[in-house]
Amino acid sequence: QLDRVLRSKIDAAFNLHDLTQHHPLNAFVLFSSAAGLLGSPGQGNYAAANVFLDALAAHRAASGLPAQSLPWGLWSERSELTASLSDGEREHTGHSGVLGLSSGEALDLFDAARSSDEPVLVPIRLDHTVLRRQDIPPVLWHEVRRPGQAAGPGSARPAVASARERLLGLPEEERPAGLLDLVRTHVAAVLGHSTTGSVTAERAFKELGFDSLTAVQLRNQLAAATGVKLAPTVVFDHPTPAALAEHLGGELFGEAPDPDSVAVLQELDRLESALLSSLSRLPDPEQVSSRLRALAAKVAGTGDGSPDMDQEIASATADELLGLIDKEFGSV
Repeated sequence: QLDRVLRSKIDAAFNLHDLTQHHPLNAFVLFSSAAGLLGSPGQGNYAAANVFLDALAAHRAASGLPAQSLPWGLWSERSELTASLSDGEREHTGHSGVLGLSSGEALDLFDAARSSDEPVLVPIRLDHTVLRRQDIPPVLWHEVRRPGQAAGPGSARPAVASARERLLGLPEEERPAGLLDLVRTHVAAVLGHSTTGSVTAERAFKELGFDSLTAVQLRNQLAAATGVKLAPTVVFDHPTPAALAEHLGGELFGEAPDPDSVAVLQELDRLESALLSSLSRLPDPEQVSSRLRALAAKVAGTGDGSPDMDQEIASATADELLGLIDKEFGSV
């Protein structure tokens, strides 16, 4: 499956690049797909192939060669690529927040893109109302402005974080109902329903209209909302909203959360986000890395406060390892 898809896109594009890079071209235009930017469940090969086209355009532009890659969203008019999609599959695409482009709209976007020097531009039509109801990929965070929130990485995450925190804050006897309501809400959103009325607790997901694509989407949304790592087959393993909610409850509430631990983990989340956003600007990343290793060693230390030897050895650089030997056994 990889060979078949990569050959038609990567080999063809790279050969064209190789054969024409010394010719005075006016344009070098690649048609890729937004699947490479947004992800496409069950189409990892297709997504990877299209990302290569975008990267090739960026490489050519950096080398002073004409290049532009257009990762298209869905076109309303059926093509050879979309002819096999059922009406339900096409409808599901709209439920994900991506709307179809008419041929006229697409051609106007093509003309607009050709007047730009940007090597990669995404001609796509988005339904922002639908996007606001979903846990969306980070690449779309700037597209969604929720009330009272600025656009950016923080704009999509507070609603996700609050779902988990709200569940953890409920009295123990109310948690199962709260979790079931969360599951039913996400099921309705994935299926494109405006309410949860048709999503009854004991109705099988297959009866509700789920397929492998929507099952993966539901799993991803619930994992993001609860912070629980879920298997790709979780919807099939727990085939009703009630069964899935019970499974999530076992994972989420198996042990009563310690308030201090929750607070520390939330602070680590904040620190991780700040660190990753500034990592490329750090003059000496190794200094930060060394501090983090030392901190991890302290956290993993034994009860008497002395760091765990295995942890130190596993995370030490060569110089640190020599210093560790000197500390433990004395200089030789």
